[in-house]
Amino acid sequence: MHVTRWSVPVATRAPSGDTNAYLLEAAEPSPDGEPDPESALLVDPAARTDALDRAVRERSVDHVLVTHTHPDHVGAVAAYAAETDATVWARYGRVDRFRDATGISPDRTFSPGTTIPVGDDRVRVLDAPGHAPDHVALEAGSGGPICCGDCAVREGSVVVGAPEGDMRAYVTTLRCFWAADPPALYPGHGPEIDAPRETLERLLAHRADREQRVREAVTGGAETLEAVLEAAYHKDLSGVKDLARATVLAHLEKLAVEGRIAWDGERAAPPEGD
Repeated sequence: MHVTRWSVPVATRAPSGDTNAYLLEAAEPSPDGEPDPESALLVDPAARTDALDRAVRERSVDHVLVTHTHPDHVGAVAAYAAETDATVWARYGRVDRFRDATGISPDRTFSPGTTIPVGDDRVRVLDAPGHAPDHVALEAGSGGPICCGDCAVREGSVVVGAPEGDMRAYVTTLRCFWAADPPALYPGHGPEIDAPRETLERLLAHRADREQRVREAVTGGAETLEAVLEAAYHKDLSGVKDLARATVLAHLEKLAVEGRIAWDGERAAPPEGD
């Protein structure tokens, strides 16, 4: 399948002020550079731009789908759905969340494993929770590249903040992508990830390092969320402290579920017997 990216401006602080919208098509563009007007699937239309408007007009967009319903991924869903008369998809069991985020009701629902026809090819929906509870990824053709939404970025790291974020689920998602070994990852923000395993290993190592710092903070006597936050981050958090706080909370919840610390929502402590 052919995947093309449009970066559109959005009101978000992290990881950037732009979100990637994608068009997944069954065929490569023709030799003269003009897009083949075959079926296409529009992913994460976060906002309208002249370039994206033109690209949508030049194609037969039959489907609109978002990787998750955070505000910086859904802003133009309703507009493009109305203009293209495309089928709008939402995750089964998350329809109310989708409706609240986009202002429209979906035409159909999907579950992990659902395949969506795009011309003579198919896009497969993959479960990808962690960053958001309704997060999915899209495999463009069998064994093809994966549109991974906010699961990965080429540089930096992904915010996985409680209560929306689930750190255990996020780590599992990264490991599943690593095992799948796709030829490329197309993220929700930033450039294409052309070395997926290397990037996934870096993100996993980053999470492991942060988790170790959180655990050491607790075993060292930090009890409150603020105390753990101060001990776990050795850098200036001006402007992003709330995101770091939510990330630490997600790590505390993961460690507690795994029995490696005690955490009651207010106080942390080493596990009994430590």
